[in-house]
Amino acid sequence: MRDADPRRRVPRTDALLADPALAAAAGTLGRDRVKAAIVRAQERARRGELTPERVRDAALAELPAPVPRTVLNATGVVLHTNLGRAPLSAAAVAALVAAAGHTDVELDLRTGRRARRGRDTLAALAAAVPDAPAVHVVNNGAAALVLAATALAADREIVVSRGELVEIGDGFRLPDLLESTGARLREVGTTNRTTLADYAAAVGPRTGFVLKVHPSNFVVTGFTSAVPVRDLATLGVPVVADIGSGLLAPDPLLPAEPDAASTLRAGAHLVTASGDKLLGGPQAGLLLGAADLVDRLRRHPLARALRVDKLTLAALAATLHGPATPTREALHAAPAALRDRVERLRDRLAEDGCKAEVVPSVAVVGGGGAPGVQLDSWALSLPERYAEPLRTGEPPVLGRVLRGRLLLDLRCVPADADETVRTAVLRAGD
Repeated sequence: MRDADPRRRVPRTDALLADPALAAAAGTLGRDRVKAAIVRAQERARRGELTPERVRDAALAELPAPVPRTVLNATGVVLHTNLGRAPLSAAAVAALVAAAGHTDVELDLRTGRRARRGRDTLAALAAAVPDAPAVHVVNNGAAALVLAATALAADREIVVSRGELVEIGDGFRLPDLLESTGARLREVGTTNRTTLADYAAAVGPRTGFVLKVHPSNFVVTGFTSAVPVRDLATLGVPVVADIGSGLLAPDPLLPAEPDAASTLRAGAHLVTASGDKLLGGPQAGLLLGAADLVDRLRRHPLARALRVDKLTLAALAATLHGPATPTREALHAAPAALRDRVERLRDRLAEDGCKAEVVPSVAVVGGGGAPGVQLDSWALSLPERYAEPLRTGEPPVLGRVLRGRLLLDLRCVPADADETVRTAVLRAGD
């Protein structure tokens, strides 16, 4: 019979364009592109290559995923470098949207004249670290250190402990980074022990500054010694301290992690740090310290190449002004509350016939910060076979595999996303 022809059940183009998922895709990819994907899927259905009920999914599958894709971080690593480190707060996201259009980034609306770029953001940073006489922002932490080395030590020497010549992400090594600026490294001490006398013997007329680097992604224990900033400040030359993580003030949860305020009070002339780690903001390099040094860096020609755009300035200001960031909330999440969430998720899954377990978990800070610090947490335990379909699903949910089980630690998953995790697990089980 004619009515039994499956081709008559192929959904109409206008109906598919009104589908929420395809309509959302049209908003980002353009209506013409989405319509073309729909037409191709309809033709496949008319040729019998797929059922009419699969046309919508086939059209969606043909369209490119957003770049980058939003993922749910259930790994238990708070600042996961591969996942973009710090997730922005709602306030920072709103600031990004507002800054996407025309802004007063370099204009004083009262006078109609050009103004200092990012002045509001710099004022917020200065207010957050009152111990810093002056502040500046560049595009990442490595850039902050490169600018300091170029402006203060090109064709001169940087005195640094051998135990602090670290390797950062993706194989970049601190010595290579510093020597690329034209500075010469004067290494002192040994890999495990350096004394103030080692520094004093190396300081001379060619010294640009003494560099103190926090070894933020490893811990050396045993027969060790290092020189604190307070003692280095007695050497009579500038002391630049790279604290790395972007912690602006002490945090009792991280007693061994250096912070900008304490480091400046200890006598550092300049502090460099990252904005997208413990600060919980966008990728940025923070420079805080003596007004004369910061001004030299700000006026150096290289500063122009390393400056941040209006979006970063807006997100950083909102991070500094706004409420607790997702990073801070994840770090300080109460284990008991996490356990309650995981147990509720397990019970909801059990109602749908999916068996899972609630197990203790150990989360970490990550992002090259607070090595050795362990955060008591709780996770949903599933068979390892769930890992791949969850990772490749929509949205991707990333956990960690341990001894043949997939652990989904909810510490970094927003509480309002628990239902999304449940749906993703059920889909992965199917």
